Amino acid sequence: MSSKMIFAQQFSYPVLTKQTKDLQTIIPAKWKIIASTYGDLNQDQSEDLAIILEYNLPITENRAYGDNDTELIKEFQRPRVLAVYFKDSKSNKYFLEMQNNNFILRESEGGEVGEPFKKLKIENNSLNLGFEGGGLWRWKLNYVFKYQNKTWELINADNTSYNPTSGEVIAKKYNFLERKSKQVYGNMFARDIANEEREENLYFTQLRNMANFKKPWTWEITTNNFL
Repeated sequence: MSSKMIFAQQFSYPVLTKQTKDLQTIIPAKWKIIASTYGDLNQDQSEDLAIILEYNLPITENRAYGDNDTELIKEFQRPRVLAVYFKDSKSNKYFLEMQNNNFILRESEGGEVGEPFKKLKIENNSLNLGFEGGGLWRWKLNYVFKYQNKTWELINADNTSYNPTSGEVIAKKYNFLERKSKQVYGNMFARDIANEEREENLYFTQLRNMANFKKPWTWEITTNNFL
């Protein structure tokens, strides 16, 4: 008698093309582009490229949750990859500057609302990412990353929570370059009533970047205040 052992193929993130003139060569087998945008990210007057890729099958991923350090959760979902290519105007080639396999929320990470990914945009030489989700309370997150000091540093962020039934709104804006935050408490159904505003100083040793900010909701800026 003979026995046969069957091993499931292990998933691994793709190693994206380092340089190319043909953008189709960026897309690995079994992956697709779900968002793309052009714009100048390194202030050389060339149209750089940012793309988000998604795998065609769901797999089990260990994803950071909460404070990004103490707990990982397993989720069955389609992996996503964010990549940025800088364009060289002389050679007319695109060169891979950044590949991030963690930061982009997956399709199932938006809660009851569903798909959380909403925005990929290049504006003011910065990379803008937007997400939405929630249930009884909805949330909107916007992040602005800038290429500086040879890394992608988070310079601004917005975190808005609102209750579509009661109209309660909590809007938080963060300026990490100035180390300031502004919080607005109000009601979307009573705009004639003055909102309550608060301003706070932010305390941290260095700017967060794509390398040490794994994914949305994992940075506890202040006690029980996650971004």
